[in-house]
Order: sequence, then structure tokens, then C-alpha cells
Amino acid sequence: MKLDYNIIWVEDKIETRPFVALRENLKKHLEDEFFNVKIEFAEDFDGFKNKYETTDVFDLIITDLNLNESHGSEVIDFVRDEKHLLTEIFFYSANSDILNTKLINSSRITYHKMDEANAYRELGSSITELVNLTISKFQHIVTMRGMIMHETSSLDLKMENIVKKQINNPELSDSIKPVLDTIFDKIFANASEKYKKAEKRKAKEILNDNVLFNSSQKIFALGEILKIMKEENFSEDYINQIILIRNQFAHSELIKDGDGREFFKVKGEEIYFDKDLCRSIRKNINTHFININRIEDKIK
Repeated sequence: MKLDYNIIWVEDKIETRPFVALRENLKKHLEDEFFNVKIEFAEDFDGFKNKYETTDVFDLIITDLNLNESHGSEVIDFVRDEKHLLTEIFFYSANSDILNTKLINSSRITYHKMDEANAYRELGSSITELVNLTISKFQHIVTMRGMIMHETSSLDLKMENIVKKQINNPELSDSIKPVLDTIFDKIFANASEKYKKAEKRKAKEILNDNVLFNSSQKIFALGEILKIMKEENFSEDYINQIILIRNQFAHSELIKDGDGREFFKVKGEEIYFDKDLCRSIRKNINTHFININRIEDKIK
């Protein structure tokens, strides 16, 4: 899971009012957790199989037991036996036989029997509980570090493409020249510093160094271009919300306090690693993808 949360829901009554309300509530819940949500639908096993063959990357499969002429167990057996995937599955029915359904592999399956009273409300609550469980599994430090590195690398590439395109834009040549001069001055200063470090031949200084044209250089250039374009300059927010967070995850040690809570120590400040921090990170990455995509679209 990155910032996307993909669900496929197999239900022959998916277009009826209760299920429309359930899926809208589920979508809103995930969006409130700052995921990009996509919910695919199928009415029976054949429809599911066709969808799965084209998009087999799902974070959750939801299926009813009885599906027109087919059966929810076919969905599960297909994923487990033919695809050999342990995707989380939510398996529900008003039929009490659901708990006795024979499956090839019953691991990572949540069973839910719908009762007459409050059936849909309880179904929605159970699905949300499972979704929250899947989210919590991905809010581990190692998984979050991988997600942050992947997403910020994508943002880095987008920034670089915007900067290159605008630097070569003849209409901005006069305004861009001071930006280029500043970039060259900074690179020269960094290169001179690196040369001096290399000349000393002290391994410690070299091993702790970063690349010349780094993310800070790119966001500086993008910020100056945003000023020239008279667009909202989000570069400072990007530095604080993306670059600093990435550096904390990449270079800071995760420590546990006496109560078992995990935190980073950054300049003497304790930043706690919990679901609120993970939620904030997803929100900020999504925000800056929107910001940068908007600029990309504008200069095409």
C-alpha cells in the first residue's frame, strides 16, 4: 500500500440503496484518512474474475456468499489457489452457513453474518474495522519509510521536470537568469566544500555528505519559478512537510520511551511515531502531489 487504497466489492445487489450508502461511507472514511480510494464492483464470480485479470492489485476484497448463479467461495478460492495471494478478504452473508463454508485457504478472512436488526449498519461497521486494521499494519516504521521514500522520489522527479521545462522556456529567459545564477553559486559552493573535504581525505566527513543538486536545490528552483509564474509559492511548506519528514525517517534513529512509545529525536525535540503522524504524512504528500500536478498541467 502506498497512498492508494484499492478495493473490489463482489455483490449482486451493489446498486441498491443500502449498498450505495455503504460504499460511499467507506470511500469517505478512507479519504478522511488521506488515501486515494478506488472501489471496483462485480456482480458475480465471472465479473470479479474479469476485473481481477486486468487489475490484480487490491488491498481488500469484499464478497457476499450468494452471487446470482455463483458463490463467494469461488472468489476466495480463485485468489488463494490460482493467484496465490493473501489479500485481506471480508466475507459476509445473512446465511448462517457462511461460517461452515469450505475454502481452500481460510487465512486472513473476516467472516460476518448479517442479522435482521441493523444489518447494514453492522455490516458497514465491520468493514470499517477491517479497513482500520489493514491501515494499522502499514503504519509500521519500515513500511512508512518505504512509502515516504517512494512518494517523495516521485515528487522529486516531477519538480525536476517542471524546473527543466521552465528553465528552457524562452518567454521566461530574463527572469530565469538570476535563478540559474543562484543555483550555480550554490552548486559551486557545495562543490568547493566537497573538494576541500576530499582534499583532507577524512573518511568521516565524506561519508556524511549528500549529493550536490539535492531536493533542497530543486525546491528552491521551483519556488523561484512559482514566483515568476505568479503562482502560490508552496516551497517552504514542502521543505517542512516533505523534505524534513523524509530526512527524519531516513537519517534519524527511532527510539522507544519507557512506555513503549516510538519517537524520533530531532534537534532535541521528540517527534512521536503514531497513527496521527502517519495520517499527517499522507495528507501532506497528497497535498503536494496536487500542488505539483497543478503546475505541471499549467505549463503543458
